[in-house]
Amino acid sequence: MYEFDFVKPTTLADAIAALGAEEAQALGGGQTLIPTLKQRLAAPAVLVSLTGIGEMQGIELGEGQITIGGATPHAAVAAEVAAAYPALAALAGNIGDPAVRNRGTIGGSLANNDPSACYPAAALASGATIVTSNREIAADDYFEGMFTTALEDGELITAVRFPVPEAASYQKFEQPASRFALVGVFVAKYPEGVRVAVTGAAEDGVFRWSEAEVALSADFSPAALEGIDCPAEGMIADLHGTAAYRAHLVKVMTRRAVMAAAG
Repeated sequence: MYEFDFVKPTTLADAIAALGAEEAQALGGGQTLIPTLKQRLAAPAVLVSLTGIGEMQGIELGEGQITIGGATPHAAVAAEVAAAYPALAALAGNIGDPAVRNRGTIGGSLANNDPSACYPAAALASGATIVTSNREIAADDYFEGMFTTALEDGELITAVRFPVPEAASYQKFEQPASRFALVGVFVAKYPEGVRVAVTGAAEDGVFRWSEAEVALSADFSPAALEGIDCPAEGMIADLHGTAAYRAHLVKVMTRRAVMAAAG
């Protein structure tokens, strides 16, 4: 790596002030940023650690809603929301390995918006609200493309609010080396309808599969997906699979998610 300044504020206000420095960058769990620094693909002059900010950590279980601090690690989500939102806990408990789960944070994952990350699918399928240091952003308005979000410079994810669904499941077809999703599908059933979010498959990152949502809202069963296919256009094609293969996996994983959620 190279020389840089390191700042570890203890309050959100101090973190925002530190990020006002020239070429400053926020550091959550560092699961993406640290490898990037090692490869010299990023060169911030100041790293502002968010791990010492108590107001950005912790989980609050409310009536029909879960609020998770932006600096909360995956392992805490897996352990503490298992009873209230089992699908979200299972997703968190299957991210990476124990080292990643104990260091990586939900806010860091959503801010980075890796096209194969798991949390974006959970947030989008749940209709979550991304709470930042400046405002609140609906998940439908937050994700803007591969590694691209609605966050502005210096804006931090302080919390994420998840409405708890009637039934839900996340099914991930893993890339075995990285444990990222080759294709991951999160299905969540709410009184007003079903939401289906897909990660790992598309060139533009996480997206909602609207055709499946309409069918499943009318009939929440695997049979509802008969005759519906996810188009291959816009899907990722690489050494792990063709665009057509990923499109096929989207339907397969959606069926599995519905079967699991329906019990």
